[in-house]
Amino acid sequence: MAIDKIDHPELLELDSSTGATALPRGTTAQRPASPSAGYIRFNTTDNVLETYNGTEWLTIDTTDYPYSIEYLVVAGGGGGAQYTGSGGGGAGGYLSSTTSLSTGIIYSITIGAGGAGGVNTSESVSGNDSSILGGSVSITSIGGGGGAGYKNSFYAAKNGGSGGGGAYAATTSGGSGTLGQGNDGATGGGGPGDVGGGGGGAGAAGSGRQGGIGTSSTITGSSTYYAGGGSGGQYPSGSTLSGGLGGGGTGGLNGGGYTSGTTNTGGGGGGTGSSSIATQGGSGGSGVIILRMPTANYSGTTTGSPTVTTDGSDTILSYTSSGTYTA
Repeated sequence: MAIDKIDHPELLELDSSTGATALPRGTTAQRPASPSAGYIRFNTTDNVLETYNGTEWLTIDTTDYPYSIEYLVVAGGGGGAQYTGSGGGGAGGYLSSTTSLSTGIIYSITIGAGGAGGVNTSESVSGNDSSILGGSVSITSIGGGGGAGYKNSFYAAKNGGSGGGGAYAATTSGGSGTLGQGNDGATGGGGPGDVGGGGGGAGAAGSGRQGGIGTSSTITGSSTYYAGGGSGGQYPSGSTLSGGLGGGGTGGLNGGGYTSGTTNTGGGGGGTGSSSIATQGGSGGSGVIILRMPTANYSGTTTGSPTVTTDGSDTILSYTSSGTYTA
């Protein structure tokens, strides 16, 4: 049976327009004298929506509740060093877990760049940090350490998310990794010839000349390795050596065949193994940040042009450059 507005002028008639409907509003004292169950109004005394349940007026909860997401944060890899027995770069720090985002909060996404390879006029450079920051969330992965090499004299491997590999001479020990993010670089030396140590990876320390393996993640729906260490260079005989699985750069032989860490994996750069002090080591690979959340919660508000995909009932944001996400 239709309700007559003439008999009930306090009731609203909703139409099919695309605008908005203004609910009745008034103070607590102005509530209807004889309300029926289901009445809705805005209470200007308490600044809340309220409804009558047949017995009493109850506040309608409009609180924005946080929701859980899964994240992967990988920092930029460290640069590989140059000269005959040069260390590979350490992988960028690797962090993967869950956290809660609060609706309406803007979260800053920073992607760490990889560090430059060393040359006689400069040491290898550690990678840059990657982070998610906003509200109560503060997640930072530390850039990978640069490998040990030669700059007028030998210099030490650097610490980082994973440590850079050591050089064959002078200071030979690898750099230290960060607990929970990566592993140590390997010690240089060991022959035959001049051998640089491999940079540490997220999944294992560098071993001899070999860069440490990275860690696999299924956050995108398929298994992918990230944060592999760069392999060290060798001189004068031997072979090139692939870096750690997860984007680690190849260690060179006699200045040939070395490579940089793979972009957006956080892989460390390869050492050169060159007899020329003018040759520059491989650069570290840039980092990456991936967020996975229920599609029902995904706001669709981003900057930085992340790649947006779906897997089952979840939406996945893959950031390869810095930006934001508004929850």
